[in-house]
Amino acid sequence: MSKPLNILFVSSEVEPFAKTGGLADVSCSLPKAIKELGHEIRIIMPRYRLIDERKFKLHDIIRLKDIQIPVGKKVEIGNIKSSFIDDLKDKVQVYFLDNETYFGRDGIYQSPTTKKDYKDNDERFIFFCRGVLETLKRLGWEPDIIHCNDWQTGLVPAYLKTLYKSEPMFKSIKTVFTIHNMAYQGIFPKESFAKSNLPNDLFKPEGVEAYGNFNFLKAGIHFSDIITTVSEKYAEEICNSPEIGAGLNGLLSSRRKDLYGIVNGIDYQAWDPAKDDLIYRKYDIKTIEAKIDNKRALLSKFDMEFSENLSVIGMISRLADQKGFDILLEIIEDIFKYDICIIMLVSGDNHYEKKLESIHKKYPQKLGLVIGYNNELAHLIEAGSDMFLMPSKYEPCGLNQMYSMRYGTVPIVHATGGLDDTVEDYSGNGKGTGFKFYKYDSKELMKAIQRALKVFQQPEEWKRIMRNGMSKDFSWANSARKYINLYKDLLKHGS
Repeated sequence: MSKPLNILFVSSEVEPFAKTGGLADVSCSLPKAIKELGHEIRIIMPRYRLIDERKFKLHDIIRLKDIQIPVGKKVEIGNIKSSFIDDLKDKVQVYFLDNETYFGRDGIYQSPTTKKDYKDNDERFIFFCRGVLETLKRLGWEPDIIHCNDWQTGLVPAYLKTLYKSEPMFKSIKTVFTIHNMAYQGIFPKESFAKSNLPNDLFKPEGVEAYGNFNFLKAGIHFSDIITTVSEKYAEEICNSPEIGAGLNGLLSSRRKDLYGIVNGIDYQAWDPAKDDLIYRKYDIKTIEAKIDNKRALLSKFDMEFSENLSVIGMISRLADQKGFDILLEIIEDIFKYDICIIMLVSGDNHYEKKLESIHKKYPQKLGLVIGYNNELAHLIEAGSDMFLMPSKYEPCGLNQMYSMRYGTVPIVHATGGLDDTVEDYSGNGKGTGFKFYKYDSKELMKAIQRALKVFQQPEEWKRIMRNGMSKDFSWANSARKYINLYKDLLKHGS
C-alpha cells in the first residue's frame, strides 16, 4: 500500500456533536470511511455551547498558548479542545475551536427563539477559518490535504493562498472544497470584508466579491485547488443553470476542469432492513416478502385500512418549493382517485403545513400526515411504503432515494442532481431501480406515478425492481475511495 495520507476535514457541523442537516452526517460518515481505508484523518469544528463536555469527554489540548486571532481591529482568543468519534476500532480525532463570544450560544447559525441568523455570523466564521490554520501551527501537524465544506469554511483556502502562503508548513498543503448546496453561500455586506483582514485587492469579482457583497462560498470556489460537489449531475447543473448555480454558475463553469461530482454514501449500520430495530419486521433481499408486515404496521399507525393492492407512497421531506410540493399539490387530489395513499413526515414552510393539514382533514384515508421529525417513524416509512416520492426541483445529492432502494421501496424522482445519478429509470423487462420524470411539471410527475402504479400491478416484475435497488452499493466506503483517489491525484499533479 502507498503511504497513508494526512487529511484535515473542516466542517461547521459534525454528527453526533452538532447538527442542522445532512452536512453533519457527511462530516461524520466520510471521515470514518476514510480512516477505515487506512489514512490519518482528523476533523476540526467550532465548539458550540450545545456540545456537552461531559457526555463527549472533551479535554483541553491547547490552553496555555491561547490562540490569538485578529477579527477586524480586535483580537479574539481561541482554545482547542479534543474528543473522538469512537464507534470505530481506530478512532477519528475531533478538534473543537472554542471561543465563548462567538460559540457560547444556544444555536449553531441562528437563535432558536427568533429563528433568525446571528448578525455576526461573518465574524464567527472568519474567526473559525483563520483559527483552523492557527490551530495547525500550534499542533505542529502538517496535513497533505485540507478538505473544507460549505461556505462556513470558504475562507480557509483564501487565507492559505494569501496571508499564510509564505509560511513553510503550509507551502505543500492542497485544498479541496466541497459544496453541499449552492443555495447557502454566506453572503455579507461589503463592510464585512475588512473584518477578514484579507488583502484589500481580493474584494473584486475575480476574488471574494459577488454582486457587491462579500461571499464566503465564492472565496472557497475561487481559492481551493479542487472543488467537489455531491453528485455528477449536480456538478453539471451548477455550471449550466443560473438558478441552480445560484448566480455563481459563471465562476463554476470557468473552473469546470477542477470540479468533480462524488455522490454521498449512506450509513449501512443505521439503514439496513436486515438489522433495523426501528421497523416492525426485519427482512433482506432473500426474505423480501416479509416487507409487507411493515406496510401493515405503517398503515395501522395512521388508522388506515390495509390491502395488498393499495399502493403506499412515502415522503420524508422539508416543506419547501425546492422539494417539489408546488407541483405535487397541483395534482394530489387526482392521485387520490387511484387505489393509493401517501404517508408524509414533513416540516417547514407554514403555508404548505396548513395546506396539507386541510387535505388530510378532507382525505384522512388517503393522506397520513405527521408534521415534525421522528426517526423511528422515518425508518418505518422507508420499510412500509411500496414507493417513495422525491419530486424535488433540484437536489444536490439526496439520501432518502438511496435509503428507499436499500429497503426495497421503489423511488419516484425528478431527474435532477443526485436523484438522476442514483436512480435508474425503469425501462421494462425488470430493468431499472425506480421511476423518473424529466420535465419539472405536475403532468410529468403524474405520468411517472401512473407508470409506477401500472408495474406495481405486476407483482413479479415489481419484485425485480425492488431487488435491483436492494443490490446497489451506496456505502460510504465506495465514496471514500473516490475521495482518496482525488486527493492522491491532486498531490501528484496539482490542480
